[in-house]
Amino acid sequence: MRIVIAEDSAVMRAGLAEILADSGHEVVAAVGNADDLLAAVAGHQPDAAVVDVRMPPGHTDEGVRAAIAIRRTHPGIGVLVFSQYIETRYTADLLSASPGGAAGVGYLLKDRVADVDEFIEALSRVAAGGTALDPQVVTQLMSASRRDGGLSTLTTRERDVLALMAEGRSNTAIAQILVVSDRSVEKHVGNIFSKLGLAPSDADHRRVLAVLRYLES
Repeated sequence: MRIVIAEDSAVMRAGLAEILADSGHEVVAAVGNADDLLAAVAGHQPDAAVVDVRMPPGHTDEGVRAAIAIRRTHPGIGVLVFSQYIETRYTADLLSASPGGAAGVGYLLKDRVADVDEFIEALSRVAAGGTALDPQVVTQLMSASRRDGGLSTLTTRERDVLALMAEGRSNTAIAQILVVSDRSVEKHVGNIFSKLGLAPSDADHRRVLAVLRYLES
């Protein structure tokens, strides 16, 4: 496999590179921030990328947001998020970002990977189009969805759209405020309905139900 590593800790980055090289794989780039990750993936077109969640400059969610971007723009590249943290807010988007759905994606917790062979096997599975999800990640995602009716699975932009919907704005008005196309807003609204579990119905108005869910949170 040809692999890009994105990890802000130089020690961890070097350790991962050594482990992968010893296992017969080629690390084509090892970087410490999200911007360099996106550039390395675009330049090298690796088989897979290993990405930490929290990276410079903010050390919050830059890594996982970059992972989502890779899934959208390079769906053929496997993405394994390998971190100490579970970023529930973006996990659903990570799993659904590629046209292939959850294919070619993984999310493992560093302190729960038992050995090198387990890590290499998971990465190989992701690179081949499979999945590798830590059970704790799945549990927290499901728990968050039950707790807030799915609101935690919305992206930042989807929350912005829902907030404007709560103000009574039309899709056209939302598009003007957010400086995006009407089609983009329609897509966000559709994603909101899907993530909140609001199926089409002749009896219910999904837009009103979504706003009520938001106001109750």
